[in-house]
Amino acid sequence: MDKYKETFGVDISKDVFDVYSSEGGYSQFKNDSSGFKLFVSTLAVDTLVVMEATGYYHYRLAQFLYKNGIPVSVVNPLSVKRFIQMKLSKIKTDKSDAKAICDYGLSTEVALYNALNDVQAECLQLFRLLDSYLKKRTATKNKLHGEEVLGIPSKYVYRSLKRNLKHLDKRSRELKLAYWSLSNKNSNSN
Repeated sequence: MDKYKETFGVDISKDVFDVYSSEGGYSQFKNDSSGFKLFVSTLAVDTLVVMEATGYYHYRLAQFLYKNGIPVSVVNPLSVKRFIQMKLSKIKTDKSDAKAICDYGLSTEVALYNALNDVQAECLQLFRLLDSYLKKRTATKNKLHGEEVLGIPSKYVYRSLKRNLKHLDKRSRELKLAYWSLSNKNSNSN
């Protein structure tokens, strides 16, 4: 665990990220490129930055740190939550979360983050949007079925749902084509 001289725990949100250093204590930065640069300027050599996977908010900082050669680990939030529960901590603030993430990084062997290249990142975005469309399509089909079961569905509602379904099918096909095109381009360039 003594591989790094200093470990930073990061609790990140939409506008700011809270940082707790194993050596220097607490600080806060804006969740934008100027905040990222300021944070990096405070880092010493041989440091590790640990943050939770937050869906969208952690991504830009993790990519930025990785591209600047700073070891970063993106960990499962449930693992950190269980770690906090084991310590019987009842305090729940951004500052305490940053400290808990730091402590987790100090006491656990965490895997280092591997950044996505631009094509992989775009494929991931396309895949997430396609998944969203497929869920909406299923919900629309279920709603359409429910209206049909009524026996005398509103013509306006029925037509609207059919149009929506047709639109979702078209957009899904377009996304699949874009995804496969990017995938193939990426595999051919390797």
